[in-house]
Amino acid sequence: MDTKRYRDFADFLNEHFDGKVQKISLHAGFTCPNRDGSIGVGGCTYCNNQTFSPDYCHTGKSITRQLDEGVAFFARKYPTMRYLAYFQAYTNTYGELEALKRKYEEALAHPGVVGLIIGTRPDCMPADLLDYLADLSRRTFVLVEYGVESTSDETLRRINRGHDFATSVDAIRRTSAAGVLVGAHMILGLPGESRELMLEHARRLSQLPLDTLKLHQLQLIRHTRMAREYESRPQDFHLYGVDEYIDLAIDFAERLTPRIAIERFVSQSPAELLIAPNWGLKNHEFTARLLRRMRERDAWQGRLCDE
Repeated sequence: MDTKRYRDFADFLNEHFDGKVQKISLHAGFTCPNRDGSIGVGGCTYCNNQTFSPDYCHTGKSITRQLDEGVAFFARKYPTMRYLAYFQAYTNTYGELEALKRKYEEALAHPGVVGLIIGTRPDCMPADLLDYLADLSRRTFVLVEYGVESTSDETLRRINRGHDFATSVDAIRRTSAAGVLVGAHMILGLPGESRELMLEHARRLSQLPLDTLKLHQLQLIRHTRMAREYESRPQDFHLYGVDEYIDLAIDFAERLTPRIAIERFVSQSPAELLIAPNWGLKNHEFTARLLRRMRERDAWQGRLCDE
């Protein structure tokens, strides 16, 4: 286990592409059913979508223009790079089917784009859209990423997700059964969750037909309901130090099936929006530190998985 301690996103992409591919984030003008009143209002308590968007990714620009600017950013250094159009901000399957198809097809028509990654909620995957994505996946790369965030219904209610874990299980199983690649997003450190519960998340996710997983530490972001909660009840929160979180992430990975590729362990929010924790590390610096700790512990993904 000296060279590869966990299955990363590059391993996953190498199974689907020859050569390098790069995600380009898109803001396609979607909203969220947890904001517009159809499911809830106010959104998830931790959410500020400004944290998702690079400089070229703003509403008001067409998908084609966003892709043009994203490709220009990367192509100077990597002229042979190919791209995945990443529908990231808000809920990217929330809309009328024909309008959704036009957005996806516009992205796929862009030179150099070789597939789609679609971020969405597990309660926003109707059967007709999944049928379309299943057909699309037979001719190009399609990965649907669901915001699961927690396997605890109590936590999901507390953070105002507007769905339960059973909804995530159903969406993941239906998507995989349709032949579409499927990922999940989880937050470690949500208020009220014990270390034991967070490690139980790994066991529960290992039982699902997931291809990829994104983890990230809880971050308190300005202008969110959770930030206000922290101001009034800081005792309800445990904000991890970097080394403490590294050990938690490793413990999680050891209980996660090695079948699932771990795309990331952390995320970075813009400094002007981040309240805490501020570790002062780039993602690649964090990963190097995590791998060093895995070697020290002789740890690897799946070591304690009971799959």
